[in-house]
Parts: sequence; structure tokens; C-alpha cells
Amino acid sequence: MSTDPVPAKSPDVDPAFEHTRPRRGSDEIDAFLRAVIKTGASDLHIKAGQSPRVRIGGRLRKVEQEAAPTEEFEARVLSMLSDDERQTLVREGSVDFAYDLAGDARFRVNVYAQETGLSLAARLVPREIPTFEELNLPPIIGKAADLARGLVVVAGTTGSGKSSTIAALLERINNERHDHIITIEDPIEFLYECKNSLVDQREVGINVPSFELALRALLREDPDVVLIGEMRDAETFRAALQAADTGHLVFTTVHAANASQTISRLINLFPLDEQPMIRQSLVLSLQSVISQMLLPSCAEDIERVPVVEILVSTPIVRKLISEGEEAQLGDVIRAGQEGMLGFAECLVDLTHKEMIDEKVATEAAPNKDEFRRLLAGIKTTNIQFFGG
Repeated sequence: MSTDPVPAKSPDVDPAFEHTRPRRGSDEIDAFLRAVIKTGASDLHIKAGQSPRVRIGGRLRKVEQEAAPTEEFEARVLSMLSDDERQTLVREGSVDFAYDLAGDARFRVNVYAQETGLSLAARLVPREIPTFEELNLPPIIGKAADLARGLVVVAGTTGSGKSSTIAALLERINNERHDHIITIEDPIEFLYECKNSLVDQREVGINVPSFELALRALLREDPDVVLIGEMRDAETFRAALQAADTGHLVFTTVHAANASQTISRLINLFPLDEQPMIRQSLVLSLQSVISQMLLPSCAEDIERVPVVEILVSTPIVRKLISEGEEAQLGDVIRAGQEGMLGFAECLVDLTHKEMIDEKVATEAAPNKDEFRRLLAGIKTTNIQFFGG
């Protein structure tokens, strides 16, 4: 008989801890979502009492399917939520979660209350993390993955491809560097496999109760690279600045249209008396702001293509931010130094490459006169590389 000691089972360990992500939905819901994927849609929208709609190539299209009765639809939606998530929906009017399809893909889902009942918006998140080439991003953006420290902000409106751009950056780091990457997301979108780097992903509400607790523990977890899913409030941004100030490389996203709006939005998270100090911290930490939007492409086999603006933290950029003159950042970007790139220059390049129709590019240009001048060859921009 063996005399080896038998390890005692700790009464403090909850066996559910090993399987914290709940199984959601049903075979019927899985089958419907797989059918959505086959259409090539990026998003699914379902409203109580309405036929489903999918977004293909940036446009919403109605699915030829009879609307489920409101009570039946809402029962299906609620069946996908945990008890805590149902309480969040009642308390806050909306709730976010990730829905996994085994072996296929996953969806980032938002369920929200509206005047006639519940609605659901689901964004497809592919299992395979896209490369810069697959996303048709300018190669210059990849230079952000070579940075050792500081803050990189990816800005854009909803559906502009921010998450995919950051995923491509993190996957390049994962492949090429021996770092510890920690992501804090609500919910987790892209799933990473550990390659040369060690990757830990924490989902708020499942792996950690709140962003606040995750950020409080962050620096004790010895990260090299950090993803904070979104700048939501002053405390989140303060934690991001602290991580960047202490020698970490921090990626995050902001809902903003361009670089100058991004800086203003971040600063305005704080009361007026704190803003001068936050400006100085941002001056010391900021490496780059990458703003982007997605436009329909006229190239074969490409549905949408990103149009980007790149701000690099140079001495003049730091001076403008320090002095509260971020409205002038657009002029600095248009000068094209240190690898900076404006929306107009990017639109011209994509038009010349026949990836975007000239009419579409003109309509999307923030400054149409500038775009027309550049398209006519009045100015050329020499794109180089990210600054330090």
C-alpha cells in the first residue's frame, strides 16, 4: 500500500472556479449564428417584434425570416444571461458578454432595453487573429508593436475596426517578443494562444468583478504589455497612465473621430483642477494615437478598408498638449513628419491604389478641399516610421 501523502482538498476552493465562462444559448441559437456567419456579415441586429438584420459591407440588410413573438424572443435572449447579467440589464439597461461558437467564432454581444422591449447587437469576432496584411492596414502601424513603453491609443467610432487593429499589434508582440501580456476586457474579444509571449486575459464580470479591481492588481502581476479594453472613466485612464509611466507598453481604445478629439476626450474625463497634472502625465507617456474609420472597398475580395490618421508624440505635439492647444494637432499631422499620416493622405493613397472609389473617398474626407488638392498631386507625403 502506498505511503505517499494524499493531498487534502481545500474547502476554500470553489470547483466552479475551473470553469468560470458560462455556456450560453442553445443548439438553435448556435445554428442561427452559424448561418449569419455564412452570409459574410460583420454584425447582427435583432429587435423585439422585427425581422433580424445583418450588416454586410457596412450596410444593414433585412434577413428574410419572420419575426419571433416578443415574449419568445426575449425569453431566448434572457436564457443567454447569467443571474448577475440579468441584474445588470435591469439595473443599467444594457449588458455586454461574449458568446462562443465551438470551433467557429465568437460574438461580442450587447443586449439593451429600448422603448418596445429588448434589442440585441452582436459583433462577429473571428477565431483567427487577423494580420496587418489581411486588415489592409498601412505597415507603419506595425511599428507600434516595437515600442518598449508608453501609451498607444487606437481611436474611432463604433465599428471602425479598433479591436482588430489592436489584436494584430498584440499578436505581433506575441509572436516576436518574450513578454508578459495582460488584457483587461469587457467582454474578451479575440482569444490569444501563448507563443513567444505569455498572454493572460481577464474578463470583467467573469475573471474579475470590476475594471477597478483588475487595474488595482495589474502592476503586481508583472506585465510588460497591457491592453485596457476601453477608456471609460477617469480612474481607468489614471491607471493606464500609471502603467505607462512605470515602464509598461499600454494599448487602449477611445470612441473619438480623430487625434485632437481623442486628447480632448481623455483630458475632459477629469475635473478642471486635475487637468493640468493629467496633461503633463499624458505628455510624458503618450507614444501615438491611431485614428481609423472603415470604408467600403471597390477592390475585388475586399469588403471594407481602413482609413487611418497617425499622430506621433514629437516635441511640438507634446508642447501643444501641454498648453491645451490640441485643436492644432491636425495641422501637425498634415505636415507629415516623423511618420505622421492624415486621413486625406491615406484616402488619396487608397484611391490611387483603386481600393476606394473616388466618390466614396471624397464623401469621407474630413476636409474635402484638402483631399481634392492632394488627389491632384499638389502635395506629396513621405511616410517614414514611428517616432520614440
